[in-house]
Amino acid sequence: MPDSFESKSLEELTKDYEKGLMACPVEVALNIIGGKWKGVILYKLRVGTLRFSELKKLMPRVTQRMLTLQLRSLEEDGLISRTIYPEVPPRVEYSLTELGETLSPVIDQLMVWGVHYQQARETHQ
Repeated sequence: MPDSFESKSLEELTKDYEKGLMACPVEVALNIIGGKWKGVILYKLRVGTLRFSELKKLMPRVTQRMLTLQLRSLEEDGLISRTIYPEVPPRVEYSLTELGETLSPVIDQLMVWGVHYQQARETHQ
């Protein structure tokens, strides 16, 4: 994990937020990883580098246009990297950056929470 994430404790960060010295960190995080497909993309890329077509196969309900937009956004935010190989047809691969990898524990916990939520909903229906 980059040192900048560990430079302040949660208590110090909370105080900075409450003093108005920084934007709401939860809002910032959700603005970056929020949306229907970004979390899924990050989850799929945890296993390693994938080509666009492989991601599309792993996510059959996403449109090609939406996948492209979400990948571009994650790249602009520094969470994934895109490598284009000068071949015909061009080969494009995506992978998590070092910063993107820091989200793996968060994505893992979201997956666990999603499973528990689904089970709870099934139990109460």
